Formats: sequence, C-alpha cells, structure tokens
Amino acid sequence: MSKNVLIGITGGIAAYKSLYLIRLFVKNGYDVKVMATEHAMQFVTPLSIETLSKHELYTDMFSPAIHRTTEHISLAQWADVCVVAPATANIIGKIAHGIADDAVSTTCMALKNPLFIAPAMNEQMLHNAAVEDNLSLLKQRGVHVIDSQAGFLACNAYGDGRMAEPEDIFHAVHAFMQQKLFPQRSGIKAMVSAGGTQEAIDAVRYIGNRSSGLMGFALAEALADQGIEVDLVTAPTHLTIQHPLVHRIDVESAEQMLQACTSSARQADIVIMSAAVADYTPVKKYEHKLKKQSQNLTIELMPTVDILKTLSLNRAKKQWVVGFALETDNELENARKKMNTKQLDMIVLNSLNDKGAGFSTHTNKVLVLDADGGVVDIPLQSKAAVATEIVKHIFEKLNLNAHE
Repeated sequence: MSKNVLIGITGGIAAYKSLYLIRLFVKNGYDVKVMATEHAMQFVTPLSIETLSKHELYTDMFSPAIHRTTEHISLAQWADVCVVAPATANIIGKIAHGIADDAVSTTCMALKNPLFIAPAMNEQMLHNAAVEDNLSLLKQRGVHVIDSQAGFLACNAYGDGRMAEPEDIFHAVHAFMQQKLFPQRSGIKAMVSAGGTQEAIDAVRYIGNRSSGLMGFALAEALADQGIEVDLVTAPTHLTIQHPLVHRIDVESAEQMLQACTSSARQADIVIMSAAVADYTPVKKYEHKLKKQSQNLTIELMPTVDILKTLSLNRAKKQWVVGFALETDNELENARKKMNTKQLDMIVLNSLNDKGAGFSTHTNKVLVLDADGGVVDIPLQSKAAVATEIVKHIFEKLNLNAHE
C-alpha cells in the first residue's frame, strides 16, 4: 500500500523547517514530492528540496520543463496526503476561498485526499479576524490544522504564530496515516506508566529509585506513532514528549500513580506498566524539613499497593495488560512467576546483568514473555527501537498488524 506524501512550501521564514520535514518522511519510508510557491524559493533552494525528496520540485505551472500541463492534477491524484508547511495567511485565504493562482493553491483545489496545514505567521496576523475565520472555515470542511506554537518569531518578538516543529507535524500526519493503513487500530487507546515514584520523607527528601522514564516515554511514542491514543502517567522526570496523541499525566508518589492509572485504565484497551513504583512508602511524612541530628534516624516504612496486580485483576473485558520485570538473578523464573501471579498477558524482562541495559541508559535489551509461553528476544539497541519491537509484538498478539 502506498505512502505518498505531497508537501507544499509557501513563502515564510519557517520554510527552512520544511527541509527537516521532508527528511523525516523519507527516513520513515514515505515517498515524498514537493510543490512550492515562487516566494518560498526566497527561503529554500530547489537543489536542497530535490536532493532530500529525490523528486523534481514543482513550482511553476507554466514551466517548459513540465511534461504535462496538468501537473497539479496528477500530483493531487498521486498524493495519499498533502501537508502545507508553512501555511502563510495568504495560502490559508486562497484555500479557504477557492483561489487557485499558483502551484500550491491549484493543487490543493484538486485534492480529494486529506489535507494538513501548519500555519506560520506573525501573532498579529494569526489573530486577525479574517485569518481566524479562514482557519475555522477550513476546519469545518475537514482540513487538519496543526496549530502553531508560541515562541520567538522572525520579527524578534515572542508570541503565537511559530510553526509547529517538523517532528510534531510528522507525528500528526504519520499517526493519521497509520489509522488509514490499519483501520482496526481506530479507537484503540492505551495507558503507559513511566519513571520512578518519589515517596516523601519530609518537605525536601524522598525515597526513590534510578528509573529515568526513558523506556516508558519510548513506548508511549511508539504506540502513538502507530495511531494509538495514549495516556502517559509519569513520575517526575526531565523528559518531555510532544506527540499529539500522547496525553501526559504527572504524578509523584505510588498512591498518586495508583489513582491516575486506575482512572486512565478504565478507557484503555492496552495497559503497559513500565514505571518503577516504590514497594514501600514512609508511614509518617514530615511537613517541614527534618534537621540533622547526631543520633540515628529510623524511618518506618509500609508497603504500597501493587498497582500492576490491582489493574490486572480488575481489568475490563479484552483489556491487554503488560508488565515489566527488572531482575538480577533467576531472571526467567522470577519473570514468569510475576506474570502468572499477577495474571498478565505479557511481561518484559530487563536484566541488570546485561551491559547497556537497565536504568538511565539510552539502550536496552529485553526478553518479551507472553502467557502462551512465547519468548521474543529483542537484542541491544536504542530504547526507541526496543519500544517499537515491543509494540509490534503486542499488535501481533491483538491482530492489529493487518493492512486495510
């Protein structure tokens, strides 16, 4: 099945970001063709575009080099999806009101497949009543508008109107295409937990662990890239995530994670608990900072609720529950025992004995065990790649990998 994306570039300073966008699509297996307005060529060059896309650039409707006088029609028919980025106030107005007088606007008029636009302009222009009305009209007609962001603009002011980052645009379009290619994934939701909880001792100290949250964040993004809407329940971490299908829920303690996961899991078809939840929490939490004393300090701990087991034993019908096991000895035996005791569908085994795996590394190496006795060995690679392999295996078990 084809994955043809047509990118339209118009005359704004954000046009330089379109080069990164082309690269992202090509890197992820899309066939990319590009059309541009003459003003766009003031910001990017045909050579750069054609080198990255590996296709001839379409800019002039009446160029002698064009072999067909209906290039805009053939491109519109070729494209599975079209993305105009940046979309200036000018092109937004043209598309909204049926004005077709250049390579981009004429092609957009001929499109029958989905159109995405990423507005980029000065804040005052963005909030001009005419532009706001045009964007509203396009949304009503089914055009997908990837909202601009706040940031420093070309006029050296800070405000709305900065084009969404290429990664955000790619994620939005890619997730849409995945749902088109795999319609059985439509409506599927997931919940992923990440990071290590912090159990407060006093106002400044806590009991925690070394989990960075990298694996959980990678899993959330891998799911979202496949068109799955994800609630990411995360303990404190420096990590960020911008994917439009990922909804981040921040918590600190095991109790807060329990409440957030329980609430989110009610709507989830897939539950992946990759967070390192504290097994114990202080019985007494001091409101103020404890002063250092010469004598020993004893802190009484009580066990926390087993969130994974609670969710698994109280799951909704047909919900798929995946746990993680970090082991140092008798690894397979302990992982299988955990999977059986907590009645999981699948468990991902991490070993601290494997070099390059475990906490705070950007690589990982895991074994994926399922309740049917299957074992998948995922070799050492980036956590993002490992997450993709785990998600692929989950989809295979749930029959979500069949093309339309």
